[in-house]
Amino acid sequence: MTPPDAATVGELRALGHVAKTVRDEIRDNLLAALREGRDPWPGIHGFDGTVVPQLERALLAGHDVVLLGERGQGKTRLLRSLVGLLDEWTPVIAGSELGEHPFEPITPASRRRAAELGDDLPVAWRHRDERYAEKLATPDTSVADLIGDVDPMKVAEGRTLGDPETIHFGLVPRSHRGIVAINELPDLAERIQVAMLNVMEERDVQVRGYVLRLPLDVLVVASANPEDYTNRGRIITPLKDRFGAEIRTHYPVRLEDEVAVIRQEATLVADVPDHLVEILARFTRALRASSAIDQRSGVSARFAIAAAETVAAAALHRATRQGEPQAVARPVDLETAVDVLGGKLEFESGEEGREDEVVEHLLRMATAETVRAHLRGVDLAPLVEAIGAGRMVTTGEQVAARDVLVGLPPLDGSGLYDEVCARLGATDDGQRAGAIELALEGLYLSRRVGKETGDGETIYG
Repeated sequence: MTPPDAATVGELRALGHVAKTVRDEIRDNLLAALREGRDPWPGIHGFDGTVVPQLERALLAGHDVVLLGERGQGKTRLLRSLVGLLDEWTPVIAGSELGEHPFEPITPASRRRAAELGDDLPVAWRHRDERYAEKLATPDTSVADLIGDVDPMKVAEGRTLGDPETIHFGLVPRSHRGIVAINELPDLAERIQVAMLNVMEERDVQVRGYVLRLPLDVLVVASANPEDYTNRGRIITPLKDRFGAEIRTHYPVRLEDEVAVIRQEATLVADVPDHLVEILARFTRALRASSAIDQRSGVSARFAIAAAETVAAAALHRATRQGEPQAVARPVDLETAVDVLGGKLEFESGEEGREDEVVEHLLRMATAETVRAHLRGVDLAPLVEAIGAGRMVTTGEQVAARDVLVGLPPLDGSGLYDEVCARLGATDDGQRAGAIELALEGLYLSRRVGKETGDGETIYG
């Protein structure tokens, strides 16, 4: 959509425009979405019955919000989705440094222009994407970055130090009539947190002792690690007290939500079948439940996303080297993800030397659970008997899917291979080879066949 045509305050009034605060905008748009049955939170999975209702109530109440959660729980994505609750276009005073509403100028310069020009005051239109500002809190963040400071260039132009127009405004005032998000809030130095107190309560700013009252219209949202967001951590109590809502986030509770996050966020360069994504989701959940993993640091959703991308890359690598027409990931590619992603995990003290053993065990558990979920009831006895009679199946990260299929023992009239492929939705050669590999891995994990790995090959026999 294009913005309205009004180019002056007079034309804006003629349109019947009514000025609204940011909180009123968000409240009205959220209520409209709820009445119409639209999802105000596209791309957010696993928070439907927990975080989202709490956040909606906080926004309806007009509260500033802090999201508390471990890394990789979708806090930042949820904060960014707030932009969708703003009006698509909003009028501002053209040339205004702070994006003030034409009906409500707040800086001395804008008030002077409004008084001089009256209905001819020029109006510009700002899209909602421009009304969201985000700052990653770091120990070197200064008061000038967030609030503002005296601009020496303006002083050099001849203005006096006492002139409030010598101030260069920081991120928070520039977010006037918008949303400002601060990630990892407790990482701000204490003196910077103190500077935020007036913004959070009185909704104004003070710069270097200037008596400058700017009635800011800004929604402050933030994210933090729960461990740091206590008076024993790195957050000062007065600032903590000023947030109206403190909402705990969490990792997806349901397996299907975990899978949905991976599918949504991963950029896959090859076909990764659903059962492999499910294994990675189960694997990630097993890591989060393991006593060997430091759960204070958490196992981010980015771990599963990176794992899926690595598995896809392994499939593309194989397809390119072996001249396969299509790159399709197979269970044998799961090990490549473990090899390169182990460093993303933090283990408890006392687990030194057992890291690989723990990870491999949990991956086997995830694979076995997936096999049971999809192949329960399939009679794999003919394949076990064929292997027991001396036939072997060779696969590996550099073995083409066609070679895997050609090397399968014939199971005359059993239809087993077709049944396995049908259960897993496998159609082309790459998917069929991966489906049968999964069945073989399930047989190995249930100790019905043996497996040897070496020199880039895996042999079931």
